[in-house]
Amino acid sequence: MTDRDDTRGPFVRVTSTRGPRVLPEETWGPRVAHPKVVVAPDKFKGSLTAPRVAAAVARGLREAVPDLDVRLHPVADGGDGTVDAAVAAGFVKAGRWVTGPLGKPVPASFAVRGTTAVVEVASAAGLALLERPAPLDATSHGVGELLKAALDSGCTTIVLGLGGSACTDGGAGMLEALGTTSFEGVDLVLASDVDNPLLGPSGAAAVYGPQKGATPEQVEVLEARLAAFAQRVGPEHAARPGAGAAGGIGFAALAVLGARFRPGIDVVLELTGFAEAVAGASLVVTGEGSLDAQTRHGKAPYGVVRASGDVPVVAVAGQCSVEPGDLGLKAVYALLDVEPDVTRCLARPEPLLHVIGGRIAREWMSE
Repeated sequence: MTDRDDTRGPFVRVTSTRGPRVLPEETWGPRVAHPKVVVAPDKFKGSLTAPRVAAAVARGLREAVPDLDVRLHPVADGGDGTVDAAVAAGFVKAGRWVTGPLGKPVPASFAVRGTTAVVEVASAAGLALLERPAPLDATSHGVGELLKAALDSGCTTIVLGLGGSACTDGGAGMLEALGTTSFEGVDLVLASDVDNPLLGPSGAAAVYGPQKGATPEQVEVLEARLAAFAQRVGPEHAARPGAGAAGGIGFAALAVLGARFRPGIDVVLELTGFAEAVAGASLVVTGEGSLDAQTRHGKAPYGVVRASGDVPVVAVAGQCSVEPGDLGLKAVYALLDVEPDVTRCLARPEPLLHVIGGRIAREWMSE
């Protein structure tokens, strides 16, 4: 597993079967006239946001079957894009300038609905904010500032999406920014697609440090720093699931802020009302940039499949290296099956998703 999809980024060429991977038609279930389709993809990392993926697929669906009832429901699993998914579901985006991962001010945002806020680590301390890797210097300070802003907005439930971080500071910067801020009476929910401990061979430094540019020697330095920090703050929390997420921000939140850890996709599906959206649907379309062996381990498409119950689910993807049935899918439609040139897929994915949406409509909807 990875700290969100830092290593899964823009899809790369894989062997194509030239056409969608589809299970036998007798497994599809009955076709329904004038059906409802829910389009619930994650982003195509490095290429397209989840709302834009959903919109492109929906255009193709509606063009092929004009009277189709299409509901757009972009999702995320705790990484970058979690705030976008919340906003698409009716949350309001709020902006703040915060301390970036290298100390310079950066514009960041969180989402609010009522007394619930959604905050992304990636917005304030994400890898995408760096011009160059800085594994030893990146800080989570801005995350603490965003959490304070959410508290100042009157929120009593805060979802903190832990993916896409640039830092491996154990959350020390976040705690420094929070100071004596109290989280008493606040339900702080950590949303992540990984559940690694803080330390050791499966921990934040060893597994995710290299993704953030750390050399083997720097990984050792980071591990020693995390171990010393954990000893001061609460060593009994270092082995808890999720403590190693987001460079150890999970640890600080669990040990000091009284947070609880949950799989990110489950949290997002609840926040965005997926159960209500999928009720009465005849088909769900999910997806992400790369469908592979990692997808079963906390990634959004597999969470969508599990939450869809008996409703058949198909997926769109940049590339796919697994069989649909391995993920509980009825079919997979990959961009590389439509356009074998990877460069073109990355540069202009929306027209290809439009084409794929039309294919899905023609193959799954009744005449």
